[in-house]
Amino acid sequence: MQSNQPTSQRESIFNNEVISRFELYNSLFLTLPFYKVKDTGTLLPLFIKSCEDGVKNHQTPAKLIEDFFKKYTTNTDSKDVVDLLFRFIQYIERQVVLFDAVEDASFNKLNVSDEQSSLRALFLKANDDKTLHDKVDQLIEDFSLRLVLTAHPTQFYPGSVLAIINDLTIAIKGNDITTINQLLQQLGKTPFFNKKAPTPVDEALSLTWYLENVFYFAAANIQSNLNSLLSEYHIDPKKIIELGFWPGGDRDGNPNVHAETTLQVSKMLRQILFRCYYRDFRNLKRR
Repeated sequence: MQSNQPTSQRESIFNNEVISRFELYNSLFLTLPFYKVKDTGTLLPLFIKSCEDGVKNHQTPAKLIEDFFKKYTTNTDSKDVVDLLFRFIQYIERQVVLFDAVEDASFNKLNVSDEQSSLRALFLKANDDKTLHDKVDQLIEDFSLRLVLTAHPTQFYPGSVLAIINDLTIAIKGNDITTINQLLQQLGKTPFFNKKAPTPVDEALSLTWYLENVFYFAAANIQSNLNSLLSEYHIDPKKIIELGFWPGGDRDGNPNVHAETTLQVSKMLRQILFRCYYRDFRNLKRR
C-alpha cells in the first residue's frame, strides 16, 4: 500500500532511514578482507563521476574508460582494465543488495497508512450514510484480488543471496553492526549467478522463496486485519486475497515446460505450503 505521507516528510524519513544508513553500512565494504576491495571501493565513485562527465561531453564508452584509467591508475593493460571493471560490477551488485536490505528494514517507517483514507474511516462514514453503507457492503462482497507470481527468474536473486538479504534486514532493524559486518563478508563470497542455466523447476524454486517468506505472511496479515475490522461492524469475513503461481505451469508458452515439470512444481508447492502450516502450528503450540 502506498503511503499517503506528505512528500517532504517521506523524503526526510527516506534520507534519514535509508540513505544515511546505507552510506554508513556501505563504508563497511572497504574494510572487508577481499582482493583489492579498498581500491575498488575508492575508485568506484571516481569512475561514476568520470562517466557522468563523459556523457555530458558526448564521449564514447571506449574513450571514457581509456581516460579514466589514464588519470586514476598506473596500469592500462587490457587485462587489468577488464579486471577492475569486473570488480566494479561485483561491488555494485553487493551495494544493491545492501540498499535493498536497508530499504526493507525501513519499510514500516516509510509506509505509514493515512487513517483518514483507511477502510476503517470509510466504515465510520458509512454508519451515518445508508447509501454509502450499501456501497461499502457491495464492495466487500464483490472485491477479490488474485496475485499471480509470473515466471521471470532473471529478476530475482539466487536463494543463497535472498537468505542473506533476509538476515541482513533483521540485523539492520536491530542496528547489529557485528552481524551486519559478518553478513557483508558472506555476501562478498556468495556468487550471484549460477554457472548452469536454470531449469523451469529451478526457476520455480527460486520464486517460491518469495511465496514462502513474503507473500504467505503478507496475505495472512492483510486478511486477518480485514476480518477483525469486518467483525467489529458485524460483517461476515470474506476471503479477498488469492495467490496464483505461473512458473512450471506455463506449458502454452515455454517449450521447456512439460507435464512432468508441472507435476514436480505442484508437489514442491504443496510441500512448501505444508511447511508454512507446520511452522504456524509450532508457533501456536508455544502459546
